[in-house]
Amino acid sequence: MNNKKIVLLEKMVRRNRGVVVLPVQEYKRLCESAMPNYYLTGRKAKELDKLVEQGVEEYQRGKCKIIKSLADLD
Repeated sequence: MNNKKIVLLEKMVRRNRGVVVLPVQEYKRLCESAMPNYYLTGRKAKELDKLVEQGVEEYQRGKCKIIKSLADLD
C-alpha cells in the first residue's frame, strides 16, 4: 500500500476556516451547477444564434483583433 501523506498547515486551515476534500468529479459537478442555465426560445434565440454565427465567421476571416483594454477599441 502507498503511504503518501497530505500535510495541512493548521494556520492555513484556521485562516480559511476549514478545508474540504472532494473527488475531482464531484468538484466539477458542483462548479457546473453553481451557474444557472438560461435557455432562450423564439425570436430572441434566433437573433442570438445569428449574432454568434456572425462573430465566428468574422473570427475565422481574421477580422478580430486582440486588445489590452476597452480603450483600444476604435
